[in-house]
Amino acid sequence: MNRTGALAVAALGLLGLGVVARVRWPDSAPALDCAPDAVRMVDGVAHCGEGSAPSAAQRLLLGQKLDLNQVSEADLARVPGVGASLAHHLVQRRQERGPFASWSDVASVPGVGPARLQTLRATVELR
Repeated sequence: MNRTGALAVAALGLLGLGVVARVRWPDSAPALDCAPDAVRMVDGVAHCGEGSAPSAAQRLLLGQKLDLNQVSEADLARVPGVGASLAHHLVQRRQERGPFASWSDVASVPGVGPARLQTLRATVELR
């Protein structure tokens, strides 16, 4: 086999490996066999069962949503795309008027435009 043929075989092998990797990874099955509310932290590692409840930052890393009606201003400021100023406005509005009942209530807060509302909907929930 000449050099071109060897390169073609290597390229096809890499292509096949890429197809297999694309089909098998990432696995859509959850890493833990418990409900998100049952996840607990032990020495910084998520487990089902005993341990402490994950912090807001850990919940975000685990792909869990934060409750906009309960999260602290400091934790809300850590959400990507929110920042300290918007977190302050959201918490201030929540303290003045009570819990957010709908996403239109959230959209009425100064600084929440369509893009930020989309970010908030992806990372927080209204309970």
